Amino acid sequence: MRYYLYVSTVKVDMLYEQIPPKLLRRLAVEAKVDLKFVSVAVQSPRADTSTYDRLDLVEAYLDREFDVSWMSEPTAWFRGDLGLRIAGYGDANSPTLMTGRDGDLVVALIGSAHHLIGYQASPDMHRVSYSGLPSMFRLLQDIPPEWEYQFNVRWRSRMPSRESVTHDVLHFAESLTVPPVYCEFLARQLMRGTVTREDGRELTIVIGTPLYVAMSDGAPEGEEA
Repeated sequence: MRYYLYVSTVKVDMLYEQIPPKLLRRLAVEAKVDLKFVSVAVQSPRADTSTYDRLDLVEAYLDREFDVSWMSEPTAWFRGDLGLRIAGYGDANSPTLMTGRDGDLVVALIGSAHHLIGYQASPDMHRVSYSGLPSMFRLLQDIPPEWEYQFNVRWRSRMPSRESVTHDVLHFAESLTVPPVYCEFLARQLMRGTVTREDGRELTIVIGTPLYVAMSDGAPEGEEA
């Protein structure tokens, strides 16, 4: 069982609806999920599954049909296990950013706060998606005022450099003061780049948008918080 912190129901539903019916049936049998299939031609049973059943089936489909890699060498879809600092608890209709570092690797996951478990928007609220690079660019240029207490600098007086989004993400990650939560995650890669620091150390910056983030059992040995 997983203790989820974030589940993108929008991504889960979008991907779930694209799984071919015959393969969906096979995956459901393997995952022991009851889809209440009457026949392959009946499409309504797709709605009879819970969010977590659909997530299990989507994850199984991605593992079966795609090259899901580890975060250190990310492909289009990648997994990770990392101490993540989470910024964005506040307005349910705002972005959230989860970021962590492991050695020379920095991972930043951008998503929507209403997908944080227990932080959902009201049904009548117009929901805005923050799962793409344009949202990341806007976020780095204009940090929400309610986020400023989570940083060790006054962000509006020290705006991140516009020269490269990878530098901005690194500055963002290093400025967060909230304690990390050790998590496992599955994400879609949006961008990857490198930053060379003043001491000559080269860091890899991976930006993605998560399908899910769940608490992990503990910190991997040697991980930097």
